[in-house]
Amino acid sequence: MIAEAPVAAASSVAGMFDKVRAYIATAQSAAADGLTWAEFGELLVALVRLLVESLDAVSVLTGPQKKDMVLEAVGLLFDAVADQAVPAYLYPLWLLARPAVRQLVVALAAGAVEQILPLVRA
Repeated sequence: MIAEAPVAAASSVAGMFDKVRAYIATAQSAAADGLTWAEFGELLVALVRLLVESLDAVSVLTGPQKKDMVLEAVGLLFDAVADQAVPAYLYPLWLLARPAVRQLVVALAAGAVEQILPLVRA
């Protein structure tokens, strides 16, 4: 039946979204008392690796689709916890710089996907 592959892919992706939600919720609770940029970087790399491992097994999605999903999740993580990594006295400046920093983080994650993929497949 032609619908079997999309249904299988959807169930795999739905499980991945559950993983992302759980990961972000855990990251938010860990960042509740503050976060350093190094800790944010660790959270980011771990999320990218988790998603690359999960999506590598999904065969009905193309590489660009998988990468877009990873980058969307990175944006969600940024939105959820990046503010906790900014000292209070820099917050007014952060409000101005936040959109540019978010784009930079997502661009860095795009490069990280390309570097992590061979490690996952090895």
